[in-house]
Amino acid sequence: MAYKDFRDFLNTLEKEGQLLKITDEVKPEPDISAATRAASNLGDQTPALMFTNIYGYNDAKIAMNVMGSWPNHALMMGMPKNTPLKVQFFEFARRYSTFPMPVQREETAPFHEVEITEDINLFEILPLFRLNQGDGGFYIDKACVISRDLEDPENFGKQNVGIYRMQVKGKDRLGIQPVPQHDIAIHLRQAEERGENLPVAIALGCEPAITTAAATPLLYDQSEYEMAGAIQGEPYRIVKAKDADLDIPWGAEVVLEGEILAGEREFEGPFGEFTGHYSGGRSMPVIKINRVYHRKNPIFEHLYIGMPWTETDYMIGVNTSVPLYQQLKEAYPNEIVAVNAMYTHGLVAIISTKRRYGGFAKAVGMRAMTTPHGLGYCKMIIVVDEDVDPFNLPQVMWALSTKLHPKHDVIVIPDLSIMPLDPGANPAGITHKLILDATTPLAPETRGHYDQPLDSPPGVEKWEKIIQQLLQK
Repeated sequence: MAYKDFRDFLNTLEKEGQLLKITDEVKPEPDISAATRAASNLGDQTPALMFTNIYGYNDAKIAMNVMGSWPNHALMMGMPKNTPLKVQFFEFARRYSTFPMPVQREETAPFHEVEITEDINLFEILPLFRLNQGDGGFYIDKACVISRDLEDPENFGKQNVGIYRMQVKGKDRLGIQPVPQHDIAIHLRQAEERGENLPVAIALGCEPAITTAAATPLLYDQSEYEMAGAIQGEPYRIVKAKDADLDIPWGAEVVLEGEILAGEREFEGPFGEFTGHYSGGRSMPVIKINRVYHRKNPIFEHLYIGMPWTETDYMIGVNTSVPLYQQLKEAYPNEIVAVNAMYTHGLVAIISTKRRYGGFAKAVGMRAMTTPHGLGYCKMIIVVDEDVDPFNLPQVMWALSTKLHPKHDVIVIPDLSIMPLDPGANPAGITHKLILDATTPLAPETRGHYDQPLDSPPGVEKWEKIIQQLLQK
């Protein structure tokens, strides 16, 4: 099921009716972002968009909303596009458990077709445009950024592939936001403590498996390339960079090689964020680009970010939920049923669990807040019974409405860490966190009247399958 490269995935989307080509002339601003925002507003079945006639950019092609729906997410996994979300979750969890998948090393890659080492001008190479009206400049926000642990450079797992926003600051200069909770911040600290620049490679227009892995909150020594292989079911292909000891996704459309300049900071932002707010301006590190490769007539992939839901929510929904699920299963293997952390990158997470005894669900919520992702996100945890589907919001709201007692089941934990982009943090990076226990009380908790639950009629599951099959015809 593995896709050869980014174009292979786009071809699959087109065959499945999940790619809409827009051939009429559009302006980079505001048309491309406006069209992508409109697609997000139309629901969770919308196609990717391909713009092929862009005013001011001869022959440029820009792909948007590539992973911006559950059908496209299913196709990323090689599953039928009508696969239900809950089925996608458990299949992703099954593949996640096959990690690590060995990589496949190649000598050359398609992006080696064109190489630029002098007079680099990103404004000429890339079709740049602002995503939101208040953005402080042009941004690259769906590229895989590769860096390596300088203290343990032979450890393949400690090479990081992550997605970080980057503002184009000049012809060969980018600003980057290395969030403290993310791995690249560790690598940058190591480099700056040595007084060295940090080598990086930036890959744009990649196969969806590595983009998904790069957006997954893995443990520090877990390789995104080995996880991408697990996601796609076969070894992921990589190729060495020329300027540094870094591995690059083989199927990328465009690659920038450079280095984060030690000790240099420049004003960056504001930027319209996944929280639905502008991030404001901050002093951020700077990347100097030394080499560019790209395919002939490259396809530029971009990601619109704004008020949820947008592509980013589909792209990081399941792959945020599954690591939390697996890490909680390690602590409570017989109790955890499913985890839904799809809302605003897991600032809210819903956990379905069995209970051992009264108060157990609250402990599950606190454990979630101490996972690698929970430390910087997971501001609110909702815990529900094992028979409540955390992906079915009406069921979750029913549990909150009928099981939660405001006096006993609302736990506020003061002054914990949170990502600085959370607009409710005060000061930035610090917030109170909340656990809502919407599970049925269990001894020694004996309050409430829950001894007469309503059962569904016999045969409901059989009829669900029958109706789904009829709808697919």
